[in-house]
Amino acid sequence: MGDLEYPILVEPRSVADGGGFAAIVPDLPGCMSNGETPEGAVAKAKDAIQAWIENSRRLGRAIPRPSRHHVAIWAALKTA
Repeated sequence: MGDLEYPILVEPRSVADGGGFAAIVPDLPGCMSNGETPEGAVAKAKDAIQAWIENSRRLGRAIPRPSRHHVAIWAALKTA
């Protein structure tokens, strides 16, 4: 994956959806995960990012760069 750092948005899941937290990678369509805790969801999302990139390379598809807008939001959330 190199030096690419994709932002991960973490949202609580409703009880009807099983609870816990969803981790969504906005820059990589369909790349998401979930976990019991925000930290668990992020850890699984990092694995999902790696798998998404590996699969895209295998299929010869372009791999998008992290968006600046989302990176700015992620940076702001990390310092809050």
